[in-house]
Amino acid sequence: MTAAPPTIAAIATPPGRGGIGVVRVSGAQAASIAHGLCGTLPPPRQARLVAFRDARGETIDRGLLLYFRAPHSFTGEDVLELHAHGSPVVLAALVRRACELGARPARAGEFSERAFLNGKLDLAQAEAVADLIAAQSEAQARAALRSLQGEFSSRVQALQRALIALRVEVEAAIDFADEPIESLQPPALIRRLRATCSQTDALLAAAQRGARLTDGVHAVIVGRPNVGKSSLLNALAGGDRAIVTDIPGTTRDVLRESIVIDGVALTLADTAGLRESGDVVESEGIRRARAELGRADAALLVVERDEEAADATLLSGLPGTATRIVIINKIDLAGVPATRREHEGQVSIALSAKTGSGIELLREELKRLATGGEAEGAFSARARHVQALQRARERLAAAIATLEAAPAVELAAEELRAAHRALGEITGEFTSEDLLGAIFSTFCIGK
Repeated sequence: MTAAPPTIAAIATPPGRGGIGVVRVSGAQAASIAHGLCGTLPPPRQARLVAFRDARGETIDRGLLLYFRAPHSFTGEDVLELHAHGSPVVLAALVRRACELGARPARAGEFSERAFLNGKLDLAQAEAVADLIAAQSEAQARAALRSLQGEFSSRVQALQRALIALRVEVEAAIDFADEPIESLQPPALIRRLRATCSQTDALLAAAQRGARLTDGVHAVIVGRPNVGKSSLLNALAGGDRAIVTDIPGTTRDVLRESIVIDGVALTLADTAGLRESGDVVESEGIRRARAELGRADAALLVVERDEEAADATLLSGLPGTATRIVIINKIDLAGVPATRREHEGQVSIALSAKTGSGIELLREELKRLATGGEAEGAFSARARHVQALQRARERLAAAIATLEAAPAVELAAEELRAAHRALGEITGEFTSEDLLGAIFSTFCIGK
């Protein structure tokens, strides 16, 4: 018989002073700890005003005690919540007393990890808990809540069901290879595989939007010296964040600024002007600008004339997956209106960073970039989810290629098994202890 995991305790509210602080206890010894600390155990889900006492019977504080009986709790175990005054000294004393009575200090993310292990949440939902806590904008919070409520997981599970049905058909094709059953022949299997690929592509696109929304878009402002990069950063940030002068090469280092556009978080990076320079300090700034560009989700290429955007050297090193937006600056000098144009997928915005004309067009474009135009229906996702979906898509494509070329149904079955396993990594159906440790170690203690 497997021994019950140890009871854990931790402060669940943020560090610092506050009107109320919460200590959480989870595990089989929760009830006995309540009796030792308070001399009572209230009925489940009913708050009771009690005195929290130390080992000598002296009062540590007076507050509310709540008890959640397994499995009807966040972790699926017996859980106590001690609501006391928000003094770090008082809360630390409550945790210390709980540990004297049989608990141990919780690791970062251990409460959420137990919720996952006890089947209260799948892994994607558990990660959404951390994303909701870390949300820096309303859009991020709403997206994390949708994932916590299971929207992302349900779409993954729907894709898994389609894949399981395919695997059944492929296995049947192996078992009844000599039977002329049309639905088990390679052409029919390929048609179903293509439909599953389309379903995977749709979920992958949604997950990529969710990952951008969760992490925030990293947009790098690049261009030649004195085209108005720092002025553009200031206009978007709504203040004088970067030094602006008429002297080329003023910006020597990467300046980052976090902004929120209609609830969508972005990180802007202003970089040194790109040119050949004999100045050691400026050359280092240009090197750093190139390195920043290599990590960009988007590049805002600032030019003074549309034709300058064709200079490929300005964006050398930009990842192939990154988006490029051309900013034609200083329209106030040319006397032309602010416009947004799109030609063959390339967006160009004419604006004036100095007067602010056209800045709203750029803000809307950055918002579209971050959300894919679907902020209201987005769910949170992480890079590992996107990578798992990409692996699943690759395995599906390999299964199609195998059936078209050979057709070797046994090899296709193996590709489908690998695709199914990749999808299972998202929700935690297939996972490793190392992966769980890496995921939950990023959570805050007490959650």
